[in-house]
Amino acid sequence: MQEKNIWEVALKQFDNVAERLNLESYIREKLRRPNRVLTVNFPVRMDDGSIKMFEGYRVQYSLDRGPAKGGIRYHPKVTLDEVKALAMWMTWKCAVVNIPYGGGKGGVICNPRNMSMGELERLTRRFAIEIASFIGPQRDIPAPDVNTNPQTMAWIMDTYSTNVGYPVPGVITGKPVEIGGSEGRGEATARGCLFTILKACKFLGLPVKNSRVVIQGYGNAGYNMAKLIKGEGAKVIAVSDSGGGIYNEDGLDPEEVMRHKKETGSVVDFPGAKNVTNGDLLEIECEILVPAALEDQINESNVDRIKAKIVAEAANGPTTPGADKILLDRGIFLIPDILANAGGVTVSYFEWVQNLQAFYWKEEEVNRRLKEIMENSFDQVLEIFLREKDVDMRTAAYMLAVNRVAEAIRLRGIYP
Repeated sequence: MQEKNIWEVALKQFDNVAERLNLESYIREKLRRPNRVLTVNFPVRMDDGSIKMFEGYRVQYSLDRGPAKGGIRYHPKVTLDEVKALAMWMTWKCAVVNIPYGGGKGGVICNPRNMSMGELERLTRRFAIEIASFIGPQRDIPAPDVNTNPQTMAWIMDTYSTNVGYPVPGVITGKPVEIGGSEGRGEATARGCLFTILKACKFLGLPVKNSRVVIQGYGNAGYNMAKLIKGEGAKVIAVSDSGGGIYNEDGLDPEEVMRHKKETGSVVDFPGAKNVTNGDLLEIECEILVPAALEDQINESNVDRIKAKIVAEAANGPTTPGADKILLDRGIFLIPDILANAGGVTVSYFEWVQNLQAFYWKEEEVNRRLKEIMENSFDQVLEIFLREKDVDMRTAAYMLAVNRVAEAIRLRGIYP
């Protein structure tokens, strides 16, 4: 089966909402295209002395509500279309939780698994210089994404700061706490998603305690989700990573599974659990399914076999537009990615605010503010979902977000 182009998926999602909102044609055309796109080709010296060329991208999709915001990913399959789609989704994500950012995204075509720490540092610093005139604390604030982490962000911050001649911690978020990162950032995506799941369970009258949870993906978001939701009394019965999945109907210990993954490189073959494929894992009967891996996981080919009551998208774009409608028709409650996984960008916003004022908050304060924003945003999306006819939660979230961006465009007007 031919893979869907996620840029086309993102455009289709936007077009559906633009039609429903009856957006002015100029706003519709403006929001169907990125504001700015930068493509860079740059050399990196490898450990063996050879020089290798790399291609990277930075997309600023919208600057209508504030500076662009979005992660940088390192992956061999990075494409400009993918980065554009993710930057569009970041625009809606920031708007749906009402933080003063536009959307951005970046990526470098590389395979970090085949690169040493030294090679990754040289690649990161050179990429940072290539995009240095494009980013900045009032312009565009990158963050970690697939295969990048706090160390990557530290290199970018140091490179940018060295280039301008003074420390600029606010140029990047997701940094180590020791150099201006925020407490609570590591668990933020999962914690924010958890807050929306708890709200959904309350709305549906579904007890969280003893609910069966299946999590696809066992990176930062998936692992922290497993820990946090188990702490609420739920039972994590299946998890997976890129190597495959494991299932135990009596429940899994998230910490033990992570220990096994670190020792062996995968969750597969965890003692006392049955190995399953990533495809089979999605079809396990459960109350809460959390796709926390990559795009296009729930689609027309498998959506009829999804047996969850709630699907909470901790990943970006895991459900296709065609599958959305089928989930709605089947009565499965979807918490869309632009709402469910907005905890990460929300705490990134907190980090940026702390950097700008050089005043740092305790983790309890970060988590309290995150809870307030995620719960308020869920309530606003749910209100639209209940008010409008034949609308799923994704469409409701898009209506809220797109309308906020459109209103910013109207209010700012056209210059000159």
